[in-house]
Amino acid sequence: MSTRDRSQAAGDRAYRWTKDRILDGRLEGGRLISEGEVADALALSRTPVREAFLRLAAEGLLRLYPKRGALIVPVSPGEVHDIAEARTFLERHAAAKVIAAGTHREVAAEMRAVLDEQRAVPMPEHTARFTQLDREFHATLVQAAGNALLAGFYSGLRDRQLRMVNTALRDNTVRPPIIIEEHARICDLLAAGDTETLQALIGNHIAAVRDEATH
Repeated sequence: MSTRDRSQAAGDRAYRWTKDRILDGRLEGGRLISEGEVADALALSRTPVREAFLRLAAEGLLRLYPKRGALIVPVSPGEVHDIAEARTFLERHAAAKVIAAGTHREVAAEMRAVLDEQRAVPMPEHTARFTQLDREFHATLVQAAGNALLAGFYSGLRDRQLRMVNTALRDNTVRPPIIIEEHARICDLLAAGDTETLQALIGNHIAAVRDEATH
């Protein structure tokens, strides 16, 4: 591996390590972190960490302060409401389109397979994995609608969606079982082709996570 390749690999490692911890809440919004902190944790020099911080700042996850470090940008209530509104619109639209296309039973089966994985995740010690599967569950519905532009937009919400749900579930032992129960109900309604009730449940389901994330 060339020196350039090693440098890029180190930068990618620092980027992924830091981003994963921001998304799952191990590095909380409002906290100031330094290049040295990440470099020491990964046994790297500060140069690849600096490059990683620049990438994360461009994504809106960090705010850089020269000679002081980087502030982890908190998830604002306004952002949470915007994410919830976008998700509700896209997922309700997808549900109606899948049912109208007559593929709802097959899609419900795909979503149940994800739900089975999510149900088996030990909580709260594996909240990050639970949240990843939560996102996959909902993305399965949106992707099944067959609109590449809307699916691409939904995919662009991924990082914000993960932060939102992780924020809602942090130290929350009540909500995860409710999420599992509501996901099962979503699958049942989709399989039954009950558009109206399903759309109402999707809205309430997302709103509940939104409210938990903004408390």
